[in-house]
Amino acid sequence: MDRGTKIAPSSVATIPTPHSRGYPGIIHKPRFISCSKIAACQSYPNYPQAYYGYGVSLRKLNSRPVKLSCTKENLHQGLAVVSHLSAKNANLPILNNVLLRADVGGLRLTATNLDLTVTCQVRGKVDQPGEYTLPSRLFSDYVGLLPDERVDLDLLDTSLSVVCGASKTKINGMSSGEFPLVPSITGGTKFMIPVSALETALSRTLFAVATSEARQVLTGVFLNFTGETKSLTVAATDSYRLGESVVTLKGEVMGERRVIIPARTMAELRRIIGVLRDSAEMPDELEVELTENQVAFRYGSAELLSRTLDGVYPPYKEIIPKVTKTEIVVNRTAFAQAVRRTSLFSKAGLFDVRLEVKAGGKELQLSATDAGRGENLVVMDAEVTGEDNVATLNYRYLLDGVGAISSEKVVVKLIDAVNPCVVVPQEDGGQPYVYIVMPIRQ
Repeated sequence: MDRGTKIAPSSVATIPTPHSRGYPGIIHKPRFISCSKIAACQSYPNYPQAYYGYGVSLRKLNSRPVKLSCTKENLHQGLAVVSHLSAKNANLPILNNVLLRADVGGLRLTATNLDLTVTCQVRGKVDQPGEYTLPSRLFSDYVGLLPDERVDLDLLDTSLSVVCGASKTKINGMSSGEFPLVPSITGGTKFMIPVSALETALSRTLFAVATSEARQVLTGVFLNFTGETKSLTVAATDSYRLGESVVTLKGEVMGERRVIIPARTMAELRRIIGVLRDSAEMPDELEVELTENQVAFRYGSAELLSRTLDGVYPPYKEIIPKVTKTEIVVNRTAFAQAVRRTSLFSKAGLFDVRLEVKAGGKELQLSATDAGRGENLVVMDAEVTGEDNVATLNYRYLLDGVGAISSEKVVVKLIDAVNPCVVVPQEDGGQPYVYIVMPIRQ
């Protein structure tokens, strides 16, 4: 027995890892080389030539004075957008911080992990422009606990004073001179995507991305912009299942453009949309700008920068069956509950659930047997078209696809026990979606 037949062709171009090619979007600064910095660079190979003299731009080593005021709500929302990206990094502690830059446009927050960079503009009154960095999580958590009043920020010698109502504190930070410089992406090809449709497409596909780095091209989400149909196709596969969702574009789309974007980037974009979506005056569309090896997503006051993945995405459309032998229409909620009950008796590590279609009786039988736990059989009424059929599927993969569908009924299409099983909504709501699961070979 196995997990299921792979659906992606084996002859896919191998692409270099992020560590081997570096992140082209970050410019680092030539400065005095200390032994600790050299050790940090050697142990963090994705930090591109940070202290070996290849940088081209130098931020002032000492932070400039900062003095500004803004509402707690605006500041907290901005930190919610950027602070999620920061994580503990022993070799490069500056990456744990968020950069605060105050200028005539307000307060600009920036966080990066060298693969992704997120910025967010916060409205506020700037009395003295400047910049400084603070521990991202600490600052975000603290601001979230403040009362809904005005927040005053004032840079002292080695800390930032935060005053809100009767609450006063000083948070220690680091000089902004240590923070990587991130240039903006310009001159690329731009597209406008409806936000709600993109969010739906990502919810239907992200879970199908491969987690193994063995074939890195499958660790990304495939985007295909097509001018002829004015559409965006979003697809993801781990070679055992596949999700594809089509988004209709309103603006002008010239030609065709294909790109593979890391799953982490798309997950971060989806999270940012969730943070900002309900804010006042947020646009209905977001902007995507593509260059040769980078991508920028701009939504309201937020911008997300990332590298793209090199390589050729598998020709997955060849795998989607054009003709099937059996078609079953079932209630989505009842079907998902039946799969979950049956899964309790599936074999550990195999996660197998057997689907057997009785065309004459208009019913669908779900069963599983485990030598240690016992066996289970669920019989469901179904609308059946075609012949009797049997297939054994990974219940986790099956539930992922069913859970991504919002229509009342789902359609399950079978060929036989070895060919792809197709799951689609009975009504797609104007946004076509197809999900494929490969059967488990007994």
